[in-house]
Amino acid sequence: MNGILEAAGFILMVRRPQLQFLLMQHADRWDLPKGHAEAGEDNLQTALRETQEETGIAADTIEVDPQFRFVTEYRVVGKKRGTYDKRVTYFLGFLKDKPQILTTEHPSYRWWDWPANEPIQEKTIDPLLVQLKAHFERSPKLLTGDR
Repeated sequence: MNGILEAAGFILMVRRPQLQFLLMQHADRWDLPKGHAEAGEDNLQTALRETQEETGIAADTIEVDPQFRFVTEYRVVGKKRGTYDKRVTYFLGFLKDKPQILTTEHPSYRWWDWPANEPIQEKTIDPLLVQLKAHFERSPKLLTGDR
């Protein structure tokens, strides 16, 4: 495979009853809902589609923060596609209420309290949470939903 494989996803948060974010469980790690782009999609379209596919959360229920993006690139060594470079763009989305999650590609999920007080996944999740913390420090009203 040549070039970079594009993917996108969301860190989804609820503000009430307390600030929490959603992670999906894989067999060996925690991850965010995300997936590979299809032809003609931009990153946000990919993130919305993949999130709905993996969680059952409808795109129109996600309040997307237009000011937050986290982009990471890494090499994947896999059996299915071989070795390739991957770029993942994560968006921040808020949900009004904690929805029922329909797990289609993951054995389970968990709502984590914000801020996370323990390392979760050093290559992707932890750096994203550091950038998200800085984003909230610049825009503290995001934490409460006040405009």
